[in-house]
Amino acid sequence: MVGAGFLARRGELDLVCRRGLELVVVEVKTRRGDAFGTPLEGVGPRKRKSLLAAAAEYRALAEWRGPIRYAVVGVTVRRDGGFEVELIEDPFD
Repeated sequence: MVGAGFLARRGELDLVCRRGLELVVVEVKTRRGDAFGTPLEGVGPRKRKSLLAAAAEYRALAEWRGPIRYAVVGVTVRRDGGFEVELIEDPFD
């Protein structure tokens, strides 16, 4: 992991990781149940736009010249206190 909680003017990056020669921006969404949709449904067009803008700002500040990929981690907290985790790589492709 390169960093966490990068606050940009137009959004926030939860996690910034490195995989080989690529930077991976990871959005983490948590829900307690699905009354408001699944965690992955919480990453819609508005959030996508915010992530892309924040990643562009991060790229400029870090002087990153390589490719940037995206991933979403959805965490659902169960009633028994456990949780379920789902990873979606390249969710915007």
